[in-house]
Amino acid sequence: MPDASLWLLVVVISLAVIFDFANGFHDAANAIATVVSTKVLSPRVAVSMAALMNVLGALSGTAVAKLVGSGIVDPEAVILSTVAAGLIAAIVWNFLTLYFGLPVSSSHSLIGGVAGAAIAAGGFNVILLSGVEKVLLGMLFSLVLGVFGGFLVMLSIYWLFRRISPSRVNAIFGRLQILSATFMAFSHGSNDAQKTMGIIALALFASGHIATFYIPFWVILLAATAMGLGTSLGGWRIIRTLGTRIVHMRPVNGFAAESAAATVVEAASRLGIPLSTTHTITCAILGQGATRRLSAVRWGVARRIIFAWILTFPFVGILGWLLSKLFKLVFQ
Repeated sequence: MPDASLWLLVVVISLAVIFDFANGFHDAANAIATVVSTKVLSPRVAVSMAALMNVLGALSGTAVAKLVGSGIVDPEAVILSTVAAGLIAAIVWNFLTLYFGLPVSSSHSLIGGVAGAAIAAGGFNVILLSGVEKVLLGMLFSLVLGVFGGFLVMLSIYWLFRRISPSRVNAIFGRLQILSATFMAFSHGSNDAQKTMGIIALALFASGHIATFYIPFWVILLAATAMGLGTSLGGWRIIRTLGTRIVHMRPVNGFAAESAAATVVEAASRLGIPLSTTHTITCAILGQGATRRLSAVRWGVARRIIFAWILTFPFVGILGWLLSKLFKLVFQ
């Protein structure tokens, strides 16, 4: 019979897969909201494309995975119940915000939950400040470059196509938006799926199943597949929020938002910076919308989204801390 620690490892890996599936489900909107809302692709075709590109993106590297698994909290100070507590906290927040149709960061949920759980287990000294600085840098990176990227791409398109009729512009970008949506889905997989890889590798290291921290290939395949399956089902409430409730979009607007956001996310993935694809695409949508006039953006909806973003770290951090304390009592 397998011992209790092996069963706990299986539970933790299962939780990580559930989180990754929920991440794909929750964040399907990041890749396809604009291409669905502009009617360039049907919902069925869009989610199939996004699922495939999520998988391919997840297989494209491990720099972010290594930072999340070994650069945020000290792996030597983590036990399996700590990882489980952080994952459950992140899953609860993901499904809660999905119910209300709020596009929040699954990445920040995971990092905040594991950090809160680790603090409960070993104190603040288990937090690695260099990794936290990268996470904060990624947050700033996504917010600022998302807004300005969307704004500048849209402004450039207006200038380059100023002598072409709007109907012709939309026909051109109706085709180009398929490429930008594909790029967005790939970049989402390349950054977000890697975070789950890092957490599974952290669980393997904490349980002694790997002697040094690295990302096994089977972990890469597992995370890629789980995210792809989640994306294939799609989170339609969030797709409606991003695609129609923030600002009205045509194909040219969707192209501007997606191409700007995907470029930011892909650059971060190659630099090993974990950022929020949700924050990036939302800010890019706001940025391109602001080129028309500020009143074109539905700021009431935007305020609700930003409020949910602000709540993410404290909510999952405190929940992860409480669950870690509870699990410590249960498993002692």
